[in-house]
Amino acid sequence: MTNSFSEIEQTGALLVIGSNTTEAHPVVGSAMKRAVKYNGTKLVVIDPRLTDIARTAHLHLRPTPGTNIAYLNGLMNVIISEDLHDKKFIEERTEDFEALKKTVEKYTPEYVEEITGIPADDLREAARIYATAENAMIFYTMGITQHTTGTGNVMSVANLAMLTGNMGSEGTGVNPLRGQSNVQGACDMGALPNVYPGYQKVTDDAIREKFQKAWGVDDLSPKVGKTIIEMMNGAHDGSIKAIYVMGENPMMSDPDVNHVKAGLENLDFLVVQDIFLSETAELADVVLPAASFAEKYGTLTNSERRVQLWHKAIDLVGDSKPDWEIICEISNRMGYEMKYDSPAEIMDEIASLTPIYGGMSHDRIEGEGLQWPCLDKDHPGTKFLHKGKFSRGRGKFSVVEYQPPFEMPDEDYPFLLTTGRMLYHFHTGTLSRRSSGLDEHVPEGKIEISPQDAVKLGVASDDLVEVASRRGELVAKVLVTDKSPAGTVFMTFHFREAAANLLTVSALDPVAKIPEYKVCAVKIEPVKVASETKS
Repeated sequence: MTNSFSEIEQTGALLVIGSNTTEAHPVVGSAMKRAVKYNGTKLVVIDPRLTDIARTAHLHLRPTPGTNIAYLNGLMNVIISEDLHDKKFIEERTEDFEALKKTVEKYTPEYVEEITGIPADDLREAARIYATAENAMIFYTMGITQHTTGTGNVMSVANLAMLTGNMGSEGTGVNPLRGQSNVQGACDMGALPNVYPGYQKVTDDAIREKFQKAWGVDDLSPKVGKTIIEMMNGAHDGSIKAIYVMGENPMMSDPDVNHVKAGLENLDFLVVQDIFLSETAELADVVLPAASFAEKYGTLTNSERRVQLWHKAIDLVGDSKPDWEIICEISNRMGYEMKYDSPAEIMDEIASLTPIYGGMSHDRIEGEGLQWPCLDKDHPGTKFLHKGKFSRGRGKFSVVEYQPPFEMPDEDYPFLLTTGRMLYHFHTGTLSRRSSGLDEHVPEGKIEISPQDAVKLGVASDDLVEVASRRGELVAKVLVTDKSPAGTVFMTFHFREAAANLLTVSALDPVAKIPEYKVCAVKIEPVKVASETKS
């Protein structure tokens, strides 16, 4: 996030794209609702589904899934053609505006309507609301990123923000909401294939030398590593022999689960470090019992870049250990000595090597925490990014053209499946489905089907259907609802009994290597249940 949660209730307009905010991020969703109700903030939601946050919106645009770039270019077409762009900001702080202007010329509202299904006049109204607000914030989640064009989608969002001058000040910005607790912190700490902590590139000789000196080694690799899906493909083809999984459940969270299972079973050695025996841990050669959040002491970095300290609430259960202790023990036994007395000492090392965390220590982040960049011990942290200038100097407008998704419905697979989350369960269900209250409230996964499609299929709510893609099939109950538009069906991925990722496609964004979870083609057939009447 370029900006902060507190700014939600100070902004003039909110543009929420591909985010079921009130279910996936309920605290943020509540702040958005308060802004609309009490402060007169205008809310525009762009989402194929009629979610709770969409029902709150002043305007809800329902595009065909996978058409993000088309409608984003369409918004910019309206803003430029109606002279609503921020000329001063563009002149002083950006470059390549003319290339952007030329690119979006053909994306008229009428042309965009043909691609996306969004009525032309609604697109114009959305553009005017966003561009004419004194300040406006964009929020998005994986409805933008989990596409083969995910990188282009994010670049288009940045184009839109810069075009209207909604960057580098309070109540503005481009604000992705992270999907899990501390996923921001994991990325900050280098849990990515191409960077060390603080997004310092592994390909940079000077950066690599700095870490080699600090860690007492001389052979850190300059090669960019593999992403999760690339690792699973490597396991499948035999080029990767062993995988160590920490706090992740790819047997539920990765696309094309049958392919994932075959890959994991093809490994010579699989280690899983987790707090429960997940679907992935069931396949492991070794399971290492990790401590839960309540049993350990450390930090959490949230979506707004705020690094916070948490304290342990209970003693360790059984033989479990904090993750850092397990890692250190394994490293020591493999021949590289790793000795730390506490997470506070690790934090001091992080600060010494990671400029954006340079001024942080456990003593300083006690209480409300600090937002990075926090460059030294006297730095107060950073509420919003890009004040005065961008990190590269001038902000660069990117030329991004619409491309269709990897797989669209056809005669054999006539429905478009998109996936996501619900309020009562979390991610792969490893935690939430062990909560009796939550699992009793929503005990099973269902497939959302529009009333129109239900009539065509001859099914009603709670009927069983078989859902199949080119990769797998499953049986689930139907939920007939107006949330899903005709032709589009929706499933969550929380339930192992109806695991949506048996169906999803593993086609990747060529840059970010993120799978296209949000669009694939499926067919649906009613399941004929034998009569229970006995003679």
